[in-house]
Amino acid sequence: MPTVTGVSATDELPGPDGKKPLTGDRASTGRRGDRLFGGAATLSGVVVIATVSLIGIFLVVQAIPALTNNSANFFTSRVWEPGGEQPAFGILEFLWTTVMASLIAMLLAVPVGVGVALFLTQYAPLWMRNPAAALIDLLAAVPSIVYGLWGLLTFRSFVKPLEEFLQDRLGWFPLFAPTGISGGTIFFIGIVLAIMVLPIITALSREVFDQTPTAHKEGALALGATHWEMIRTAVLPFGRPGVISASMLALGRALGETIAVTFLVSALAPGNPWTWSLFNGGETFASKIANNAAEFSNPNKTGAYIAAGLVLFVLTFVVNSVARIVIERRKAFTE
Repeated sequence: MPTVTGVSATDELPGPDGKKPLTGDRASTGRRGDRLFGGAATLSGVVVIATVSLIGIFLVVQAIPALTNNSANFFTSRVWEPGGEQPAFGILEFLWTTVMASLIAMLLAVPVGVGVALFLTQYAPLWMRNPAAALIDLLAAVPSIVYGLWGLLTFRSFVKPLEEFLQDRLGWFPLFAPTGISGGTIFFIGIVLAIMVLPIITALSREVFDQTPTAHKEGALALGATHWEMIRTAVLPFGRPGVISASMLALGRALGETIAVTFLVSALAPGNPWTWSLFNGGETFASKIANNAAEFSNPNKTGAYIAAGLVLFVLTFVVNSVARIVIERRKAFTE
């Protein structure tokens, strides 16, 4: 039988990794494992897509009858009287409160989270990195109800002087106009939400920055860049898609937060004037639904709350879709 350098033709030559390829029963088992794993992954994806689709279909089907009978403008009215023969309800107040509180949370949490992630990965000594990262990650394990109680009983007294300062100095601007609300304001809710989503942004950004190729960083330093210039030209561009993903995930958490906001928000009385001020009260979609769960026994009222939930569902879906588009475009540009 012919041989090549002492190896029988029936023997398999080792691969690039120095290991012989699988043959016989071993190869069959390996292929079977690949098929099982691929099938399980495909099934998981189909289940997720089907679940989200069914939720969306359920919300649409349940909301259409209530929207058809609604006698008020659903998007521009802040009247909420879903019961009776002529129901009238609008989501202007909920939409404004939800969006503005979430935007405030993002404006505060994203710069801080990215800064902490850069410090832990690029500046902090080795002995500090893991303990500091674990300490920040523990914030994600704190239940929402604890944040709500802490904000209501303790943190509110620290934020109140800041709100009064901004109202005194910038009260001429509609967003900072005084309102006389002493309880939880949109501004205060945004700060608490920023603290809640901070560990999400920090943890994901830290993982992405850690994966920056060493060759990119060393190449920038070899060309004479300072440490900050290396971060700006190598680390941040590489980690930008991850930071966007982390921010959108945190935004989804802020948009749908229920328990903490329910504890903190000060709902406006029916006769109180509504303004665009961040120091006004109000209710988010989630807190409105949670506070009025007892009314779901009435089919007319239930449809109005489901319609509000549908708007929140669509809002979250759009945010994540935009983030996915931005990430894909950034990846294509990088490649």
